[in-house]
Amino acid sequence: MVDSKQQWKAWIYLAPAIILLPVFTVWPIISTVRMAFLNGYKGLEAVGGATFNFGIENFTKVVKYKKFTQCLKNTILLCVLTVPISTFLALIIAVCLNSIKVFQKALQTIFFLPYVTNSIAIGMVFAAMFNIVGSFLGTSNELVQTAGIINNVIMFFGGEKINWINAGSSYVANMTVMTVYIVWNALPFKILILLGGLQSINKQYYDAAKVDGTRRIRVFWRITVPLLSPMLAYVIITGFIGGFKEYTSIVGIFGEKMGPADDSKRLNTMVGFIYDSLSTNNQGRASAAALILFGIILIVTLINLYVGKKRVHYA
Repeated sequence: MVDSKQQWKAWIYLAPAIILLPVFTVWPIISTVRMAFLNGYKGLEAVGGATFNFGIENFTKVVKYKKFTQCLKNTILLCVLTVPISTFLALIIAVCLNSIKVFQKALQTIFFLPYVTNSIAIGMVFAAMFNIVGSFLGTSNELVQTAGIINNVIMFFGGEKINWINAGSSYVANMTVMTVYIVWNALPFKILILLGGLQSINKQYYDAAKVDGTRRIRVFWRITVPLLSPMLAYVIITGFIGGFKEYTSIVGIFGEKMGPADDSKRLNTMVGFIYDSLSTNNQGRASAAALILFGIILIVTLINLYVGKKRVHYA
Protein backbone atom coordinates (compact mmCIF):
# COMPACT_ATOMS: atom_id res chain seq x y z
CA MET A 1 0.00 0.00 0.00
CA VAL A 2 1.37 3.41 -0.94
CA ASP A 3 1.67 5.87 1.93
CA SER A 4 -0.93 8.62 1.56
CA LYS A 5 1.83 11.22 1.80
CA GLN A 6 3.64 9.62 -1.13
CA GLN A 7 0.64 9.13 -3.44
CA TRP A 8 1.60 12.13 -5.52
CA LYS A 9 4.65 10.16 -6.72
CA ALA A 10 2.40 7.33 -7.89
CA TRP A 11 0.21 9.81 -9.78
CA ILE A 12 3.31 11.24 -11.50
CA TYR A 13 4.37 7.75 -12.61
CA LEU A 14 0.86 7.02 -13.88
CA ALA A 15 0.41 10.40 -15.58
CA PRO A 16 1.85 9.39 -19.01
CA ALA A 17 -0.49 6.39 -19.23
CA ILE A 18 -3.47 8.37 -17.92
CA ILE A 19 -2.89 11.04 -20.57
CA LEU A 20 -2.05 8.76 -23.50
CA LEU A 21 -4.72 6.08 -23.01
CA PRO A 22 -7.70 8.41 -23.49
CA VAL A 23 -6.03 10.05 -26.50
CA PHE A 24 -4.86 6.94 -28.33
CA THR A 25 -7.30 4.27 -27.04
CA VAL A 26 -10.54 5.63 -25.60
CA TRP A 27 -11.16 8.41 -28.13
CA PRO A 28 -10.43 6.23 -31.22
CA ILE A 29 -12.93 3.65 -29.94
CA ILE A 30 -15.59 6.31 -29.38
CA SER A 31 -14.83 7.84 -32.78
CA THR A 32 -15.08 4.45 -34.50
CA VAL A 33 -18.53 3.82 -33.00
CA ARG A 34 -19.66 7.31 -33.98
CA MET A 35 -18.46 6.98 -37.60
CA ALA A 36 -20.03 3.52 -37.93
CA PHE A 37 -23.50 4.98 -37.29
CA LEU A 38 -23.11 7.99 -39.61
CA ASN A 39 -24.50 6.91 -42.99
CA GLY A 40 -21.88 7.04 -45.76
CA TYR A 41 -19.36 8.82 -43.56
CA LYS A 42 -16.21 9.95 -45.38
CA GLY A 43 -13.45 11.82 -43.58
CA LEU A 44 -12.53 14.20 -46.40
CA GLU A 45 -16.15 15.22 -46.91
CA ALA A 46 -16.60 15.71 -43.16
CA VAL A 47 -13.59 18.05 -43.14
CA GLY A 48 -15.24 19.99 -45.97
CA GLY A 49 -18.33 20.57 -43.82
CA ALA A 50 -20.58 17.76 -45.06
CA THR A 51 -23.13 16.32 -42.62
CA PHE A 52 -24.21 12.70 -42.34
CA ASN A 53 -27.44 11.21 -41.01
CA PHE A 54 -27.51 8.79 -38.11
CA GLY A 55 -28.39 5.19 -39.09
CA ILE A 56 -27.22 1.67 -39.87
CA GLU A 57 -26.61 2.12 -43.60
CA ASN A 58 -22.87 1.41 -43.21
CA PHE A 59 -23.59 -1.98 -41.64
CA THR A 60 -26.02 -2.98 -44.37
CA LYS A 61 -23.53 -1.94 -47.05
CA VAL A 62 -20.81 -4.04 -45.43
CA VAL A 63 -23.00 -7.13 -45.21
CA LYS A 64 -24.28 -6.72 -48.80
CA TYR A 65 -20.81 -6.04 -50.22
CA LYS A 66 -19.91 -8.87 -52.62
CA LYS A 67 -16.43 -9.42 -51.13
CA PHE A 68 -17.59 -9.39 -47.50
CA THR A 69 -18.68 -13.03 -47.36
CA GLN A 70 -15.38 -14.14 -48.91
CA CYS A 71 -13.42 -12.11 -46.34
CA LEU A 72 -15.48 -13.56 -43.49
CA LYS A 73 -15.11 -17.10 -44.85
CA ASN A 74 -11.32 -16.73 -45.18
CA THR A 75 -11.03 -15.35 -41.64
CA ILE A 76 -13.14 -18.10 -40.05
CA LEU A 77 -11.44 -20.84 -42.07
CA LEU A 78 -7.97 -19.67 -41.04
CA CYS A 79 -9.05 -19.64 -37.38
CA VAL A 80 -10.65 -23.09 -37.53
CA LEU A 81 -7.61 -24.59 -39.25
CA THR A 82 -4.75 -22.92 -37.41
CA VAL A 83 -5.86 -22.62 -33.77
CA PRO A 84 -6.43 -26.36 -33.03
CA ILE A 85 -3.34 -27.45 -34.99
CA SER A 86 -1.00 -24.87 -33.44
CA THR A 87 -2.34 -25.51 -29.92
CA PHE A 88 -1.90 -29.29 -30.21
CA LEU A 89 1.61 -28.99 -31.68
CA ALA A 90 2.59 -26.42 -29.05
CA LEU A 91 1.38 -28.77 -26.30
CA ILE A 92 3.39 -31.71 -27.68
CA ILE A 93 6.54 -29.60 -28.13
CA ALA A 94 6.17 -28.06 -24.66
CA VAL A 95 5.85 -31.51 -23.07
CA CYS A 96 8.94 -32.71 -24.94
CA LEU A 97 10.93 -29.61 -23.99
CA ASN A 98 9.90 -29.99 -20.36
CA SER A 99 11.27 -33.52 -20.27
CA ILE A 100 14.61 -32.51 -21.85
CA LYS A 101 17.14 -31.19 -19.37
CA VAL A 102 20.16 -30.88 -21.66
CA PHE A 103 20.10 -27.83 -23.98
CA GLN A 104 16.58 -26.94 -22.73
CA LYS A 105 17.31 -23.20 -22.59
CA ALA A 106 18.95 -23.21 -26.02
CA LEU A 107 15.98 -25.06 -27.55
CA GLN A 108 13.52 -22.65 -25.90
CA THR A 109 15.41 -19.75 -27.48
CA ILE A 110 15.33 -21.40 -30.92
CA PHE A 111 11.60 -22.06 -30.72
CA PHE A 112 10.94 -18.49 -29.53
CA LEU A 113 12.88 -16.77 -32.34
CA PRO A 114 9.92 -16.55 -34.80
CA TYR A 115 7.93 -14.61 -32.20
CA VAL A 116 10.44 -11.73 -32.20
CA THR A 117 10.96 -11.73 -35.98
CA ASN A 118 9.07 -9.36 -38.26
CA SER A 119 5.98 -11.05 -39.75
CA ILE A 120 6.42 -9.44 -43.17
CA ALA A 121 10.03 -10.65 -43.37
CA ILE A 122 9.04 -14.19 -42.40
CA GLY A 123 6.21 -14.10 -44.93
CA MET A 124 8.67 -13.16 -47.68
CA VAL A 125 10.88 -16.10 -46.72
CA PHE A 126 7.89 -18.46 -46.85
CA ALA A 127 6.91 -17.01 -50.22
CA ALA A 128 10.40 -17.80 -51.54
CA MET A 129 10.15 -21.35 -50.16
CA PHE A 130 6.86 -22.06 -51.93
CA ASN A 131 7.30 -19.83 -54.99
CA ILE A 132 8.03 -21.05 -58.52
CA VAL A 133 10.40 -18.50 -60.04
CA GLY A 134 11.56 -18.25 -63.63
CA SER A 135 14.50 -16.13 -64.80
CA PHE A 136 16.50 -15.67 -67.99
CA LEU A 137 20.07 -16.96 -67.86
CA GLY A 138 22.91 -14.86 -69.28
CA THR A 139 22.95 -13.68 -72.89
CA SER A 140 21.28 -16.83 -74.19
CA ASN A 141 17.93 -15.71 -72.80
CA GLU A 142 17.31 -19.29 -71.71
CA LEU A 143 14.45 -19.45 -69.19
CA VAL A 144 15.51 -21.25 -66.01
CA GLN A 145 12.79 -22.15 -63.52
CA THR A 146 13.29 -22.70 -59.81
CA ALA A 147 10.56 -24.75 -58.18
CA GLY A 148 11.29 -23.63 -54.62
CA ILE A 149 12.49 -25.54 -51.57
CA ILE A 150 9.14 -27.16 -50.77
CA ASN A 151 8.58 -28.40 -54.32
CA ASN A 152 12.17 -29.67 -54.47
CA VAL A 153 11.49 -31.78 -51.39
CA ILE A 154 8.23 -33.07 -52.88
CA MET A 155 9.95 -33.98 -56.16
CA PHE A 156 12.81 -35.64 -54.27
CA PHE A 157 10.30 -38.12 -52.86
CA GLY A 158 8.76 -38.77 -56.28
CA GLY A 159 5.92 -36.25 -56.24
CA GLU A 160 5.09 -33.51 -58.71
CA LYS A 161 5.64 -29.83 -58.07
CA ILE A 162 2.62 -27.84 -56.94
CA ASN A 163 1.72 -24.29 -57.88
CA TRP A 164 1.33 -22.95 -54.35
CA ILE A 165 1.07 -19.16 -54.70
CA ASN A 166 1.70 -18.16 -58.32
CA ALA A 167 -0.92 -17.18 -60.89
CA GLY A 168 -3.22 -20.10 -61.60
CA SER A 169 -2.77 -21.65 -58.16
CA SER A 170 -5.79 -23.14 -56.42
CA TYR A 171 -7.58 -21.80 -53.37
CA VAL A 172 -6.71 -25.00 -51.47
CA ALA A 173 -2.99 -24.55 -52.24
CA ASN A 174 -3.11 -20.90 -51.08
CA MET A 175 -4.87 -21.86 -47.86
CA THR A 176 -2.37 -24.66 -47.23
CA VAL A 177 0.54 -22.20 -47.44
CA MET A 178 -1.20 -19.76 -45.11
CA THR A 179 -2.10 -22.49 -42.61
CA VAL A 180 1.49 -23.75 -42.47
CA TYR A 181 2.83 -20.23 -42.00
CA ILE A 182 0.34 -19.12 -39.35
CA VAL A 183 0.75 -22.35 -37.37
CA TRP A 184 4.54 -22.01 -37.47
CA ASN A 185 4.35 -18.34 -36.46
CA ALA A 186 1.89 -19.02 -33.61
CA LEU A 187 3.90 -21.83 -31.99
CA PRO A 188 6.53 -19.79 -30.05
CA PHE A 189 4.09 -17.85 -27.85
CA LYS A 190 1.96 -20.91 -27.14
CA ILE A 191 5.00 -23.07 -26.35
CA LEU A 192 6.26 -20.43 -23.92
CA ILE A 193 2.92 -20.24 -22.07
CA LEU A 194 2.38 -24.01 -21.93
CA LEU A 195 5.97 -24.70 -20.90
CA GLY A 196 5.59 -22.26 -18.03
CA GLY A 197 2.40 -24.05 -17.00
CA LEU A 198 4.07 -27.45 -17.15
CA GLN A 199 6.93 -26.32 -14.93
CA SER A 200 4.45 -25.11 -12.30
CA ILE A 201 2.62 -28.47 -12.00
CA ASN A 202 3.25 -30.22 -8.70
CA LYS A 203 5.55 -33.21 -9.31
CA GLN A 204 3.70 -35.27 -6.69
CA TYR A 205 1.01 -36.06 -9.27
CA TYR A 206 3.57 -37.65 -11.57
CA ASP A 207 5.29 -39.45 -8.69
CA ALA A 208 1.98 -40.99 -7.64
CA ALA A 209 1.27 -42.07 -11.22
CA LYS A 210 4.74 -43.63 -11.47
CA VAL A 211 4.15 -45.62 -8.27
CA ASP A 212 0.86 -46.93 -9.70
CA GLY A 213 2.59 -47.88 -12.95
CA THR A 214 0.36 -45.64 -15.06
CA ARG A 215 1.20 -45.52 -18.74
CA ARG A 216 2.66 -42.28 -20.12
CA ILE A 217 -0.18 -41.66 -22.53
CA ARG A 218 -2.68 -41.97 -19.68
CA VAL A 219 -0.57 -39.63 -17.52
CA PHE A 220 -0.62 -37.14 -20.38
CA TRP A 221 -4.42 -37.15 -20.81
CA ARG A 222 -5.40 -37.62 -17.16
CA ILE A 223 -2.84 -35.44 -15.37
CA THR A 224 -0.97 -33.12 -17.73
CA VAL A 225 -3.87 -31.91 -19.87
CA PRO A 226 -6.36 -31.30 -16.99
CA LEU A 227 -3.78 -29.46 -14.87
CA LEU A 228 -2.68 -27.48 -17.92
CA SER A 229 -6.26 -26.64 -18.96
CA PRO A 230 -6.17 -22.99 -17.70
CA MET A 231 -3.17 -22.28 -19.93
CA LEU A 232 -4.74 -24.21 -22.80
CA ALA A 233 -7.91 -22.16 -22.47
CA TYR A 234 -5.84 -18.97 -22.51
CA VAL A 235 -3.84 -19.85 -25.65
CA ILE A 236 -7.01 -21.02 -27.44
CA ILE A 237 -8.86 -17.77 -26.68
CA THR A 238 -5.90 -15.58 -27.64
CA GLY A 239 -5.35 -17.78 -30.69
CA PHE A 240 -8.88 -17.15 -31.94
CA ILE A 241 -8.56 -13.42 -31.25
CA GLY A 242 -5.28 -13.28 -33.17
CA GLY A 243 -6.69 -15.45 -35.96
CA PHE A 244 -9.64 -13.13 -36.53
CA LYS A 245 -7.18 -10.23 -36.84
CA GLU A 246 -4.97 -12.02 -39.39
CA TYR A 247 -3.60 -9.71 -42.06
CA THR A 248 0.18 -9.15 -42.05
CA SER A 249 1.05 -12.79 -42.76
CA ILE A 250 -1.03 -12.80 -45.95
CA VAL A 251 0.51 -9.51 -47.07
CA GLY A 252 3.97 -10.93 -46.36
CA ILE A 253 3.40 -13.90 -48.68
CA PHE A 254 1.04 -12.57 -51.34
CA GLY A 255 1.70 -8.83 -51.14
CA GLU A 256 -0.89 -6.08 -50.84
CA LYS A 257 -3.16 -7.82 -53.36
CA MET A 258 -3.58 -10.67 -50.82
CA GLY A 259 -3.90 -13.29 -53.52
CA PRO A 260 -2.37 -14.66 -56.74
CA ALA A 261 -1.89 -12.24 -59.60
CA ASP A 262 -4.86 -13.66 -61.51
CA ASP A 263 -7.24 -13.51 -58.54
CA SER A 264 -6.61 -10.37 -56.51
CA LYS A 265 -7.96 -10.28 -52.93
CA ARG A 266 -8.68 -14.04 -52.97
CA LEU A 267 -7.34 -14.45 -49.42
CA ASN A 268 -8.55 -11.10 -48.10
CA THR A 269 -9.65 -11.13 -44.45
CA MET A 270 -11.86 -8.95 -42.29
CA VAL A 271 -8.91 -6.75 -41.30
CA GLY A 272 -7.91 -6.50 -44.96
CA PHE A 273 -11.48 -5.47 -45.78
CA ILE A 274 -11.22 -2.69 -43.19
CA TYR A 275 -7.91 -1.44 -44.63
CA ASP A 276 -9.36 -1.49 -48.16
CA SER A 277 -12.27 0.66 -46.98
CA LEU A 278 -9.92 3.13 -45.32
CA SER A 279 -7.79 3.41 -48.46
CA THR A 280 -10.86 4.45 -50.46
CA ASN A 281 -11.91 7.10 -47.90
CA ASN A 282 -14.88 5.04 -46.67
CA GLN A 283 -14.28 5.48 -42.95
CA GLY A 284 -17.92 4.80 -42.14
CA ARG A 285 -17.86 1.42 -43.83
CA ALA A 286 -14.47 0.59 -42.27
CA SER A 287 -15.79 1.47 -38.80
CA ALA A 288 -18.89 -0.66 -39.32
CA ALA A 289 -16.74 -3.61 -40.43
CA ALA A 290 -14.50 -3.11 -37.38
CA LEU A 291 -17.53 -3.25 -35.06
CA ILE A 292 -18.82 -6.37 -36.81
CA LEU A 293 -15.41 -7.99 -36.34
CA PHE A 294 -15.41 -6.92 -32.70
CA GLY A 295 -18.85 -8.52 -32.23
CA ILE A 296 -17.68 -11.80 -33.81
CA ILE A 297 -14.57 -11.91 -31.62
CA LEU A 298 -16.66 -11.13 -28.54
CA ILE A 299 -19.13 -13.93 -29.28
CA VAL A 300 -16.35 -16.47 -29.94
CA THR A 301 -14.56 -15.41 -26.75
CA LEU A 302 -17.73 -15.73 -24.66
CA ILE A 303 -18.35 -19.20 -26.10
CA ASN A 304 -14.79 -20.22 -25.23
CA LEU A 305 -15.21 -18.86 -21.70
CA TYR A 306 -18.51 -20.71 -21.28
CA VAL A 307 -16.99 -23.99 -22.45
CA GLY A 308 -13.92 -23.29 -20.33
CA LYS A 309 -16.01 -23.12 -17.14
CA LYS A 310 -16.96 -26.77 -17.63
CA ARG A 311 -13.69 -28.05 -19.03
CA VAL A 312 -11.00 -26.03 -17.26
CA HIS A 313 -9.60 -27.50 -14.08
CA TYR A 314 -8.10 -25.06 -11.58
CA ALA A 315 -5.81 -26.83 -9.14
